[in-house]
Amino acid sequence: MKVFDTPGFPNPLRVRIALAEKGLFEQVEFIRVDLPGAEHKQPAFLAINPLGTVPVLQLDDGTYISECTAITEYLDNQYGEPQLTGRTPKEKAIVHMMHKRAESELADPVGIYFHHSTPGLGAGLQPYKSPEWAGRVEWGNRQRDKAVAGMHYFDRVLREQPYVAGEQFSMADITVFAGLLFAGFASVAIPQECTALLAWQTKVAQRPSVKRVS
Repeated sequence: MKVFDTPGFPNPLRVRIALAEKGLFEQVEFIRVDLPGAEHKQPAFLAINPLGTVPVLQLDDGTYISECTAITEYLDNQYGEPQLTGRTPKEKAIVHMMHKRAESELADPVGIYFHHSTPGLGAGLQPYKSPEWAGRVEWGNRQRDKAVAGMHYFDRVLREQPYVAGEQFSMADITVFAGLLFAGFASVAIPQECTALLAWQTKVAQRPSVKRVS
Protein backbone atom coordinates (compact mmCIF):
# COMPACT_ATOMS: atom_id res chain seq x y z
CA MET A 1 0.00 0.00 0.00
CA LYS A 2 0.92 3.63 -0.51
CA VAL A 3 -0.31 6.73 1.31
CA PHE A 4 -0.08 10.16 -0.31
CA ASP A 5 0.08 12.71 2.49
CA THR A 6 2.06 15.42 4.24
CA PRO A 7 3.55 14.59 7.67
CA GLY A 8 2.43 16.79 10.53
CA PHE A 9 -0.90 17.84 9.05
CA PRO A 10 -4.13 16.90 10.85
CA ASN A 11 -5.85 14.64 8.32
CA PRO A 12 -2.69 12.71 7.43
CA LEU A 13 -2.14 12.32 11.18
CA ARG A 14 -5.56 10.68 11.53
CA VAL A 15 -4.70 7.96 9.03
CA ARG A 16 -1.17 7.51 10.38
CA ILE A 17 -2.57 6.90 13.89
CA ALA A 18 -5.06 4.40 12.46
CA LEU A 19 -2.24 2.59 10.64
CA ALA A 20 -0.19 2.46 13.84
CA GLU A 21 -3.16 1.22 15.87
CA LYS A 22 -3.59 -1.63 13.38
CA GLY A 23 0.12 -2.46 13.28
CA LEU A 24 0.35 -1.54 9.61
CA PHE A 25 2.63 1.49 9.69
CA GLU A 26 5.70 -0.34 8.49
CA GLN A 27 3.79 -1.93 5.60
CA VAL A 28 3.01 1.38 3.92
CA GLU A 29 5.08 3.49 1.53
CA PHE A 30 4.46 7.19 2.21
CA ILE A 31 4.50 9.59 -0.75
CA ARG A 32 4.98 13.18 0.37
CA VAL A 33 2.68 15.82 -1.14
CA ASP A 34 3.75 19.47 -1.03
CA LEU A 35 0.70 21.20 0.47
CA PRO A 36 2.23 24.70 0.85
CA GLY A 37 3.26 24.47 -2.80
CA ALA A 38 -0.32 23.52 -3.79
CA GLU A 39 0.80 20.21 -5.32
CA HIS A 40 -2.53 18.72 -4.25
CA LYS A 41 -4.35 21.22 -6.51
CA GLN A 42 -2.40 20.33 -9.66
CA PRO A 43 -3.59 18.01 -12.47
CA ALA A 44 -1.30 15.11 -11.55
CA PHE A 45 -2.69 14.87 -8.03
CA LEU A 46 -6.26 15.66 -9.07
CA ALA A 47 -6.10 12.58 -11.27
CA ILE A 48 -5.66 10.62 -8.03
CA ASN A 49 -8.20 12.54 -5.96
CA PRO A 50 -10.43 15.03 -7.83
CA LEU A 51 -11.22 16.81 -4.55
CA GLY A 52 -7.57 17.75 -4.14
CA THR A 53 -7.17 16.67 -0.52
CA VAL A 54 -4.81 14.42 1.41
CA PRO A 55 -4.43 11.71 2.54
CA VAL A 56 -5.09 9.20 -0.22
CA LEU A 57 -4.56 5.46 0.20
CA GLN A 58 -3.49 3.46 -2.86
CA LEU A 59 -4.14 -0.27 -2.61
CA ASP A 60 -1.89 -2.86 -4.19
CA ASP A 61 -4.41 -3.34 -7.02
CA GLY A 62 -4.20 0.36 -7.89
CA THR A 63 -7.45 1.45 -6.24
CA TYR A 64 -7.38 4.92 -4.67
CA ILE A 65 -9.34 5.62 -1.48
CA SER A 66 -9.57 9.17 -0.15
CA GLU A 67 -11.33 10.66 2.91
CA CYS A 68 -10.04 9.73 6.36
CA THR A 69 -13.23 7.96 7.38
CA ALA A 70 -13.24 5.72 4.32
CA ILE A 71 -9.54 4.91 4.69
CA THR A 72 -9.95 4.06 8.38
CA GLU A 73 -13.00 1.92 7.64
CA TYR A 74 -11.02 -0.05 5.08
CA LEU A 75 -7.96 -0.53 7.26
CA ASP A 76 -9.96 -1.44 10.36
CA ASN A 77 -12.14 -4.02 8.66
CA GLN A 78 -9.62 -5.44 6.21
CA TYR A 79 -6.88 -6.20 8.72
CA GLY A 80 -7.85 -8.18 11.81
CA GLU A 81 -10.71 -7.59 14.22
CA PRO A 82 -12.30 -4.13 13.92
CA GLN A 83 -11.15 -1.96 16.80
CA LEU A 84 -11.55 1.64 15.63
CA THR A 85 -14.95 1.62 13.93
CA GLY A 86 -17.02 -0.56 16.27
CA ARG A 87 -17.70 -4.30 16.41
CA THR A 88 -21.46 -4.56 16.94
CA PRO A 89 -24.15 -2.60 15.08
CA LYS A 90 -24.70 -0.45 18.18
CA GLU A 91 -20.99 0.26 18.61
CA LYS A 92 -20.65 1.12 14.92
CA ALA A 93 -23.59 3.51 15.08
CA ILE A 94 -22.24 5.33 18.14
CA VAL A 95 -18.70 5.55 16.77
CA HIS A 96 -19.94 6.96 13.48
CA MET A 97 -22.26 9.41 15.23
CA MET A 98 -19.49 10.75 17.46
CA HIS A 99 -17.00 10.77 14.62
CA LYS A 100 -19.36 12.92 12.55
CA ARG A 101 -19.63 15.32 15.48
CA ALA A 102 -15.84 15.35 15.84
CA GLU A 103 -15.57 16.52 12.25
CA SER A 104 -18.50 18.93 12.10
CA GLU A 105 -18.12 20.53 15.54
CA LEU A 106 -14.33 20.67 15.88
CA ALA A 107 -11.99 19.55 13.11
CA ASP A 108 -13.79 21.17 10.17
CA PRO A 109 -14.43 24.52 11.92
CA VAL A 110 -10.77 24.76 12.90
CA GLY A 111 -9.77 24.10 9.30
CA ILE A 112 -12.14 26.75 7.98
CA TYR A 113 -10.87 29.29 10.49
CA PHE A 114 -7.24 28.51 9.65
CA HIS A 115 -7.71 28.76 5.89
CA HIS A 116 -9.97 31.82 5.78
CA SER A 117 -9.11 33.97 8.83
CA THR A 118 -5.34 33.47 9.11
CA PRO A 119 -2.45 33.59 6.61
CA GLY A 120 -2.81 29.82 6.41
CA LEU A 121 -0.06 27.99 4.55
CA GLY A 122 1.21 30.93 2.57
CA ALA A 123 0.96 32.53 -0.85
CA GLY A 124 0.95 29.29 -2.81
CA LEU A 125 -2.56 28.49 -1.68
CA GLN A 126 -4.05 31.99 -1.88
CA PRO A 127 -5.66 31.38 -5.30
CA TYR A 128 -7.64 28.51 -3.75
CA LYS A 129 -9.00 30.47 -0.77
CA SER A 130 -11.73 32.55 -2.51
CA PRO A 131 -9.90 35.84 -1.88
CA GLU A 132 -12.67 37.78 -3.66
CA TRP A 133 -15.21 36.87 -0.97
CA ALA A 134 -15.27 39.83 1.39
CA GLY A 135 -16.97 37.96 4.22
CA ARG A 136 -14.66 34.99 4.44
CA VAL A 137 -12.61 36.30 7.39
CA GLU A 138 -15.73 36.99 9.44
CA TRP A 139 -17.10 33.57 8.52
CA GLY A 140 -13.81 31.98 9.54
CA ASN A 141 -13.96 33.73 12.90
CA ARG A 142 -17.46 32.34 13.50
CA GLN A 143 -16.07 28.88 12.76
CA ARG A 144 -13.36 29.46 15.37
CA ASP A 145 -16.08 30.16 17.92
CA LYS A 146 -17.89 27.02 16.79
CA ALA A 147 -14.73 24.98 17.36
CA VAL A 148 -14.41 26.33 20.90
CA ALA A 149 -18.04 25.40 21.54
CA GLY A 150 -17.16 21.95 20.21
CA MET A 151 -14.37 21.70 22.76
CA HIS A 152 -16.86 22.40 25.51
CA TYR A 153 -19.17 19.73 24.09
CA PHE A 154 -16.48 17.06 24.05
CA ASP A 155 -15.40 18.08 27.53
CA ARG A 156 -18.93 17.32 28.74
CA VAL A 157 -18.88 13.97 26.92
CA LEU A 158 -15.55 13.02 28.47
CA ARG A 159 -16.74 13.82 31.97
CA GLU A 160 -19.10 10.85 31.58
CA GLN A 161 -16.96 8.29 29.76
CA PRO A 162 -13.27 7.55 29.08
CA TYR A 163 -13.37 7.97 25.31
CA VAL A 164 -15.35 10.01 22.81
CA ALA A 165 -17.59 7.14 21.70
CA GLY A 166 -17.72 5.24 24.99
CA GLU A 167 -15.45 2.74 26.66
CA GLN A 168 -13.07 2.08 23.77
CA PHE A 169 -10.62 4.22 21.81
CA SER A 170 -11.99 4.75 18.29
CA MET A 171 -11.63 6.80 15.14
CA ALA A 172 -13.77 9.46 16.85
CA ASP A 173 -10.96 9.93 19.38
CA ILE A 174 -8.41 10.13 16.59
CA THR A 175 -10.34 12.90 14.88
CA VAL A 176 -10.86 14.92 18.06
CA PHE A 177 -7.17 14.55 18.91
CA ALA A 178 -6.08 15.70 15.45
CA GLY A 179 -8.59 18.54 15.58
CA LEU A 180 -7.15 19.76 18.87
CA LEU A 181 -3.61 19.65 17.52
CA PHE A 182 -4.73 21.68 14.52
CA ALA A 183 -6.47 24.11 16.85
CA GLY A 184 -3.25 24.58 18.78
CA PHE A 185 -1.37 25.23 15.55
CA ALA A 186 -4.01 27.82 14.63
CA SER A 187 -3.72 29.44 18.10
CA VAL A 188 -7.19 28.31 19.17
CA ALA A 189 -6.57 27.22 22.75
CA ILE A 190 -8.56 24.64 24.67
CA PRO A 191 -10.40 26.55 27.42
CA GLN A 192 -8.79 25.86 30.79
CA GLU A 193 -12.15 24.92 32.28
CA CYS A 194 -12.33 21.96 29.88
CA THR A 195 -10.39 19.83 32.35
CA ALA A 196 -11.79 16.50 31.17
CA LEU A 197 -10.85 17.26 27.58
CA LEU A 198 -7.36 18.36 28.59
CA ALA A 199 -6.83 15.19 30.66
CA TRP A 200 -8.10 13.05 27.78
CA GLN A 201 -5.71 14.80 25.37
CA THR A 202 -2.78 14.01 27.66
CA LYS A 203 -3.89 10.38 27.94
CA VAL A 204 -4.26 9.91 24.19
CA ALA A 205 -0.88 11.53 23.54
CA GLN A 206 0.68 8.68 25.52
CA ARG A 207 -0.77 5.92 23.34
CA PRO A 208 1.98 3.98 21.53
CA SER A 209 0.28 4.61 18.17
CA VAL A 210 0.27 8.37 18.72
CA LYS A 211 3.86 8.42 19.94
CA ARG A 212 4.83 6.36 16.90
CA VAL A 213 3.62 8.97 14.44
CA SER A 214 4.38 12.16 16.39
